[in-house]
Amino acid sequence: MQATPPPRPSPLLSLLVLPLLLLTACGGASRADGGHGGTRGGTDGKGSVTLNVGDQKGGSESILRAAGELDDLPYRIQWSTFTSGPPLLEAVNAGAVDVGGVGNTPPVFAAAANSKIKVVAASHGSPAGEAVLVKKDSPIKRPAELKGKSIAVAQGSSAHYQLVASLRKAGLSPKDVKLNYLQPADALAAFTRGRVDAWAVWDPYTSQALDQSDARVLTTGEGVVNGLSFQVAAPAALGDEKKSAALKDYVDRLRRAQDWVHRHPDAWAKVWAKETGLPRDVALAAAKRTRGTAVTVALDRAAVASEQRIADTFAELKLIPGRFDFSSFVDTRFNGGLPPSSTAPRTYPNSSPGKAG
Repeated sequence: MQATPPPRPSPLLSLLVLPLLLLTACGGASRADGGHGGTRGGTDGKGSVTLNVGDQKGGSESILRAAGELDDLPYRIQWSTFTSGPPLLEAVNAGAVDVGGVGNTPPVFAAAANSKIKVVAASHGSPAGEAVLVKKDSPIKRPAELKGKSIAVAQGSSAHYQLVASLRKAGLSPKDVKLNYLQPADALAAFTRGRVDAWAVWDPYTSQALDQSDARVLTTGEGVVNGLSFQVAAPAALGDEKKSAALKDYVDRLRRAQDWVHRHPDAWAKVWAKETGLPRDVALAAAKRTRGTAVTVALDRAAVASEQRIADTFAELKLIPGRFDFSSFVDTRFNGGLPPSSTAPRTYPNSSPGKAG
């Protein structure tokens, strides 16, 4: 597998992409605000318990607030901002964060490093926003034609696994392509300037590139990835009776807020655009393609087995130290009454993964 040094974006391009912080906890090991995370203030509630929550710009706090789920909290929340899943899970491992949301691949890398984490909640959404993009005028028409081409992707991200799975489906392996391990801001610069042939990424970057960077979808995660994302907690927080009760309430509120997003995509897109600097049309496309499709589901055997396959794949590629039992990093205490992980994601009329708007 080949990896090339990342090209640096111009100052102007950096200014353009700066507001677009990673919004889905899917990415690789970049840092937020000069460290593991930037504390951005608390949410007042009642009681003596404070829940330390890892989040991203325009993420859980924004959804909860927009849906009215931060009203009448029986505890306090201290929010910390991260740009991606891996550093958020580093903070969970260190005990600096009690819980935070990530995509389907960061828990695999954290578990492989024997981090102190427990996956406690899951949601199943459409993987249509996880895409391999090429330029509209690219001669590449099928995934098999990626052989020998350069592809930007964030290492350890959900897009990384989606790319590996898509290549495998096309009869290729990562050794057949040139991987450029880039975080989204640098990847966008490389893709825009034509320094890479393709870009494996997730929403809202997918929607942004389709709208603003002359991109088209070569293939998506549909049919090749599990579409799962997770809330991951610190074992110490789960072992504290009061914090465990707060965690249950928190994941219940997230479930209700996610339902609200699906019922009010336009209202959510307006909030999301304001929080992130995304154009409203791009935010709405991402909401309909990805965020508003998710259904809170149980951490059942099927979900764990699906994550185990991801772990085994990365172990086979020697991108993690070796094989391990993913189920030992799962806590199912909050599963009660939830539908199975195979529950189909929600859809919107006239929504298409192939174009923004």
